[in-house]
Amino acid sequence: MTVKMILERKGYDVFNTNPETTLGQAVAMLAQHKIGAIVVCNDKRAIKGILSERDVVRAIAAEGADALAKPISEIMTVKVSVCSERHTVNQVMEMMTRGRFRHLPVEKDGQLHGLVSIGDVVKLRIEEVERESEEIRSYIATA
Repeated sequence: MTVKMILERKGYDVFNTNPETTLGQAVAMLAQHKIGAIVVCNDKRAIKGILSERDVVRAIAAEGADALAKPISEIMTVKVSVCSERHTVNQVMEMMTRGRFRHLPVEKDGQLHGLVSIGDVVKLRIEEVERESEEIRSYIATA
């Protein structure tokens, strides 16, 4: 099972914005689209950072409501782990667990190509386990 399989099921659409977007605008996007992170890109869709709910909480805890007027370039996580469509689900789970994050941008040819969340990964693994379980039951029933 690969990242490509996840993206083919869920789609390649990713909410992204530019580094000049204010934190207040980004929070409104997160709420409007019911998402937990937004990828920050330049005009060529090169990944420059990611803004997660955790980044928002840290900024508001440190600066209060004043943080909402700041550009997200001052708040976002700049060191972004990325994956490609070729990564396996197990590799992605390991990256997310080790890095303690829930959203992983998918990069292709230096550009944002998709986004995988821990929910996407868990859903695929559950489907895989259920399929394997059904295969075992079928095998036992025919033995």
